[in-house]
Amino acid sequence: MQGQWPRYFGEWNLRVGFSLNLLSCLRFFSFDSIEISNPSAIFIFMERISNAFNKAKNANRACFIPYVCACDPDLETSISICEELISTGIDILEIGVPFSDPLADGLTNQLAAQRALESGATHDQVFTLVERVRAINSEVPIILYTYFNLVYSQGLEAYSDRAKAAGVDGFLTLDLPPEEAADFLQVCKDRELANIFIVAPTTPDDRIKLISEAGTGFLYYVSREGVTGARDQVVSGLGDAVRRIKDRTELPVVVGFGISSPEHVREVGSVADGVVVGSAIVNCIPDNLDNLDKIPTAIGEKVQQLMTGLSG
Repeated sequence: MQGQWPRYFGEWNLRVGFSLNLLSCLRFFSFDSIEISNPSAIFIFMERISNAFNKAKNANRACFIPYVCACDPDLETSISICEELISTGIDILEIGVPFSDPLADGLTNQLAAQRALESGATHDQVFTLVERVRAINSEVPIILYTYFNLVYSQGLEAYSDRAKAAGVDGFLTLDLPPEEAADFLQVCKDRELANIFIVAPTTPDDRIKLISEAGTGFLYYVSREGVTGARDQVVSGLGDAVRRIKDRTELPVVVGFGISSPEHVREVGSVADGVVVGSAIVNCIPDNLDNLDKIPTAIGEKVQQLMTGLSG
């Protein structure tokens, strides 16, 4: 049915505790065949994104980028969550598109997608969410964190047109490597939409430059192998890893996966241009499912606590 989420093999394959190591898979991708045509031409279109990084840089801090799943636990609560996030002063908003097979996500974000799907999430609802957020704020960039099946099944042009009209600034498409992205890159270039790509701990030096040439907006460094999820400590050697990337790109570099405390935010923000926090924020939702009105406030308080790390 039009507007419903596609499901691989016609079934929900979400498995609690799914532990496929996406980043171990990414190390085997070869980028030798990708051709980048005038990559600098699309960088100028990313005004809201570049403004966010410039604003943070002028304030001598990193961007704070929260992640939440669209329509978790339902559309109206999700809208209130995003409005609360905007009010805390975040720099960029990353919205996950619910999917039954979120292979890059750990348990927390898998369950978030499951709650959203069970509430009846559709493409229309995701874009309604973006439209409602954009109606209250025209400056904060909105990035859709998604999987390519969700885009491809709707048609690259149709999906991108809808995203652009709603107020989306770009896509982080987890399972789309640059070597397979030529068509989508062109579609997004034509619509002034960013394509953010992942750099993994296993990415060799020569491929970082190539990924940078394909990407626009910023690069997303996944600080550890494995899936998303809050961790007790920031991975060792992060500063060296970020510097290795920055030596090979002019794009801002943000760091995500495992960041869960103000101390983590401070440590990551001291070396990266942006700090992405997801699971630590999403965890506020299941704790308050008995009273949905409490969820936006709980998330707002959590984010304000995390953001204290930016000024430390």
